[in-house]
Amino acid sequence: MRVSEKNGLVRGLAIAGTRFVGLGWDMAADEIKSRSVIGFAVERTRERDGEVIALKGMKTLKSVLSDPGRGVQVSSKDHPFQTFQWSDYSVSPGESYVYRVIARTGTTGNLDKLKDGPSAAFKVTTEREDIGKHSIFFNRGAVASQAYANRFQNRDPEKAGQGAWDWLSRGLIEALERFIGQAGQADEIHGAIFEFKHPRVHAALKAAKGRKAKIFIIYDGDSERTANETALKANGVFSWLPKDTHIRAREHSGRYAHNKFFVLSQNGVPKQVWTGSTNLSTNGIFGHSNNAHVVRDESVALAFKQYWDRLWADPTKKPLATQNSAATPAPPTPWSEETTPVFSPQLDASGLEWYGQLANKPKPLFMTFAFGMNDLFADVYRRDDGVIRYALMEKKGNGKTAKAQAKVIDAVRRLPNVVVAVGDAVDKDNTFERWLAERTKIVNEAHVRFVHTKYMLIDPLGDDPVVVVGSANFSKASSDTNDENMLVIKGNPTVADIYLGEFMRLHVHYAYRESLHFAKGRTPDCEERRKHLVESTDWIDGEKAGQGYFDNGSPRDIRRRYFSGC
Repeated sequence: MRVSEKNGLVRGLAIAGTRFVGLGWDMAADEIKSRSVIGFAVERTRERDGEVIALKGMKTLKSVLSDPGRGVQVSSKDHPFQTFQWSDYSVSPGESYVYRVIARTGTTGNLDKLKDGPSAAFKVTTEREDIGKHSIFFNRGAVASQAYANRFQNRDPEKAGQGAWDWLSRGLIEALERFIGQAGQADEIHGAIFEFKHPRVHAALKAAKGRKAKIFIIYDGDSERTANETALKANGVFSWLPKDTHIRAREHSGRYAHNKFFVLSQNGVPKQVWTGSTNLSTNGIFGHSNNAHVVRDESVALAFKQYWDRLWADPTKKPLATQNSAATPAPPTPWSEETTPVFSPQLDASGLEWYGQLANKPKPLFMTFAFGMNDLFADVYRRDDGVIRYALMEKKGNGKTAKAQAKVIDAVRRLPNVVVAVGDAVDKDNTFERWLAERTKIVNEAHVRFVHTKYMLIDPLGDDPVVVVGSANFSKASSDTNDENMLVIKGNPTVADIYLGEFMRLHVHYAYRESLHFAKGRTPDCEERRKHLVESTDWIDGEKAGQGYFDNGSPRDIRRRYFSGC
């Protein structure tokens, strides 16, 4: 849901996802200066019960409160946000809220007596999760967070208790259990799973079988075979299998049987698909960032079921690629459907090339990269053309060319229109931050610690956004070698809003943490800026000449204009 306010001195845009409301606003520089606007407060009213709260941050006005204590947040009414963008991640799905962005005014020496100035109000209703054609779920994806450190004292979830698992899941595992829970007598579940290890998933499937549903699962039989079968045995899965085994390994994939999807069929008709980036392991569900996407569409479900049939036959790469290229060419001609599935392997890298063509337009671009950035996309991010482009990465590079890839990322992130964040955490040495040290993983076996999602958003705030999402890592191998699936969704602003909100949640989260380890971030001046707000209207000017919020073409200027819709 999107709501804009273009009248008045404060203008802006509100975007509501399922568990996110993002706000971007604007106010003329001369009005900020003349009215002595020290920053902005954000006030939220929940319509259901009238609860009113002020959103909180970490920075303080030093003359008012020098040190609130480690991990303590402060009200934006007293210590206003010196930015034109803020988000609320404490909302619930299907709730209505009114947000008021309020200019807070005051003068140096009297900042303990700030007053309300001009404001703008936005009424939004968050999206529901379990209804409609598309349902989208994200785990917390942030064990490296102050929230986890405060709530659970950074303890292992096994020791912290069920509350820690619930918080980390953020509804993801519960949604999968509900999806499988729909299957009863005369229904079927067909799954293709890379990591098939978690006992709660095994238990959900066993319960479905107890309701007389038929279960058919093929899992990776290459790199994950031993771990998968160890978990299947430990959880007693083989004891309830039918004699004609319906859960078995895929042994002849090109390299990785990397899918993570289930198809629900009812009375012999494929009805729904569960897909996304989530491996069914402890780290996949509860550790690093992951998503799940349910599509309730018979044509899409049928395409996935037919792909599953091809996988179940366990062919080698070339015959499977030949069939996939015929069944789901990339791009399709014509490209007429809202939701288009693409299955790998294909005979060439046409899938990846199509995604590159979609990205290669003068439109805003937001992408996640779990294992480095392919050259197709690096070429797009290299453009200093004023078009905003964001990248969220697990790491800058991967494999033998990791150093060279890192140099590319370091170069593109210096462009004013490009914003890159790489996964990181607050460590124990950052005492000046008043922040608690954070853990970086919940299990010892953690090949990925922070970012595992695979999605691309093209012009997400436009009228005709494109979302590409699934299991593939935007690499050549994901197109022509591995078993993978992707959804290309066009013209659905609601889907784009949900993904954009979650993208920005983690991008802001990890951008800050990565910056703590920059060399320049260790200087006394920088440490002071991290703790305290500017005690005048000079906050809009930035730390250096040409880097302010109203310096034409500066990074702050580009972001202010884009997210406010002004």
